[in-house]
Amino acid sequence: MTDNQRYIENVLLNTKRPNIEKLLNYMSENGFYEMPASGSGNKHLAEKGGLAKHSILVTDTMFKLKDNLNVNIKEDSIYICGLLHDLGKIGQFGKAGYVENILASGKQSESKPYKCNKELLKVPHEIRSVMEVYRYIELTEEEAHAILYHNGLYGDLKYQISGNETSLYLLLHFADMWSSRILEKEE
Repeated sequence: MTDNQRYIENVLLNTKRPNIEKLLNYMSENGFYEMPASGSGNKHLAEKGGLAKHSILVTDTMFKLKDNLNVNIKEDSIYICGLLHDLGKIGQFGKAGYVENILASGKQSESKPYKCNKELLKVPHEIRSVMEVYRYIELTEEEAHAILYHNGLYGDLKYQISGNETSLYLLLHFADMWSSRILEKEE
C-alpha cells in the first residue's frame, strides 16, 4: 500500500459515510492508485499513480482556498469532492479509463504515455465519477453538482454550469485547475 492510498483510505473512512468501505475496495480493485491523471506528458501527472497524487493535491488546495476565503463548507464535502472528482478516469464496466500508449516500436510513448481506452464508449469522466460514487455512497446534492461540473468551461457540460455555480463547485473547480495547471507543473 502506498502512502497516497493510505492517506486517501484513512480520510474517506473518517467521513463515516455508509458503505464507504465498499467504495474503497472498488477503487483499489480497479486501479485508482495506479492510474495516471491524464494521458499526455504535457498535461497533468501522466504517470503511474498520478490520479491519486492529483486527487490529494486538489483536496489540499481546496482546504487552503476554504481557509483563505473563509468559506463555510463541511470538511467531509471537501474530502469527498476533492478525492473522488476524477474517479471516473479509472474507467467503468471492468475496462480501464487509460491504457498505455504503445508505439509501433513496441515502446511506450514518452510524449503521450497513456491514451483513453477505446474499448470504453465516450462518456465524460465527470459523469462516470458521479455514477460510480453513487453505486456505493450517497452524495449530497451539492457534492454531486460539484463533481459533475468540476471541469467548468473545460468540460462537456460547460453550458449548463453558467449561472448555477455554488461555493463547493467553485472551490473544487478552481482547486482542480490550479493543481493541474500550476502546481503539478512546478513539481
